[in-house]
Amino acid sequence: MPIDNKSIVRRLYEEVWNMRRLEVIDELISPSHAVQIADATDPGTGIGPEAYARTVVEFVTAFPDVKFTVLDLIAENDKVVACWNFSGTHQGVFRGLAPTGKKISVDGSTVNQLANGKIMDSYVSWDLWGLMQQLGAIPALGQPQKASAR
Repeated sequence: MPIDNKSIVRRLYEEVWNMRRLEVIDELISPSHAVQIADATDPGTGIGPEAYARTVVEFVTAFPDVKFTVLDLIAENDKVVACWNFSGTHQGVFRGLAPTGKKISVDGSTVNQLANGKIMDSYVSWDLWGLMQQLGAIPALGQPQKASAR
């Protein structure tokens, strides 16, 4: 019996991200899988299940209590769009930023293209800027900055 595409994507968030079952990545992610990220400053993850696993480890190391909540799944043909939120506490180094102990909550969406029961490609759009503001790495917009002419 074929597995529907929404179930595959739901497993990715529930089992891989929330249950930390990295062994499931090989079942769900194609060897040629690539992640494309809308934020040009984000380097992406590389190719294949191993690269995807490195990304999961990066986030779980920085935010040990990270939890993904799937807000909506929309499927059409070979694509599934996942609208999600992740939350956690910054307790490890993230992209060079030392742990702050701050709680974060970030929204995003991923367009997943599937074939033969595997996720072939993922196109991610998420609020990295907002995350960095929550961590105090960059000032929030509209906050006055101290200025000096000297």
